[in-house]
Amino acid sequence: MSGFSSHWLALREPLDLAARNTVVERAFLDVLPTSEVRVLDLASGAGSTVAALKDKFQMPVSWQLTDFDVSLLDVASSRFQSDLKVQQVDLQADLEKLPFEQFDAITTSAFLDLTSKAFLERLIDKVVEAGKPFLASLTYDGRTEFSPGHGMDETLREALNRHQQTDKGFGPALGPEAARVAIELFRARDCRVVQGTSDWQAGDDTQDFLLEFLSGWQRVGREVGLEAEQLESWWQDRQIKIGAAQLHVMVGHVDFVVLP
Repeated sequence: MSGFSSHWLALREPLDLAARNTVVERAFLDVLPTSEVRVLDLASGAGSTVAALKDKFQMPVSWQLTDFDVSLLDVASSRFQSDLKVQQVDLQADLEKLPFEQFDAITTSAFLDLTSKAFLERLIDKVVEAGKPFLASLTYDGRTEFSPGHGMDETLREALNRHQQTDKGFGPALGPEAARVAIELFRARDCRVVQGTSDWQAGDDTQDFLLEFLSGWQRVGREVGLEAEQLESWWQDRQIKIGAAQLHVMVGHVDFVVLP
């Protein structure tokens, strides 16, 4: 996986950490071995999964981080130097080469909504064959709420959700449908799944994040050909509200764990 800057990942990480579903995480942690745990993290980026879980384990942990973006793996290595290895991997091409069975658990964060159903089916085959717990955190589910609202919010949300279903390198992405489809596919394989919401809550203390996040909405609006004057009016309004610490945004995500 590539295409995300370390700056963007750093802006979103505090929201990710606050949003993670503690019930889902506890279900994951409760099934791990009581001795040393070996974790394979997929599409690791700058190490957000490590940041979220490193202080929650009750036993020594060794991590294998995987990503296509070497620069992000370098950031992760510099942040977490002990018991951590990194590996550049093209997950689309080489997923089947990863030795899932050699690890005690598989994790990923903010990744599944970028993938296609075909890729998900391949990933599910690997997880089920290995018989290891699989924790998938922060999969975008299409919900967004603004307070105060604007007349263009819903139009832009729909445009963004359509854009999320374009090819991100893994075939036509499932986008907002990814968590639902993944859970259904795992359950069809007789897997036990614990799920819960993990929604971002962005407000007056996340102004830099909101500016970056909503500038992405503006770009999508331009790409899909929304009316330029209406789009600019929306963007000006959102920037004013952010600058005055008057805007709150909820962005819906789902966490789930597949238990062996």
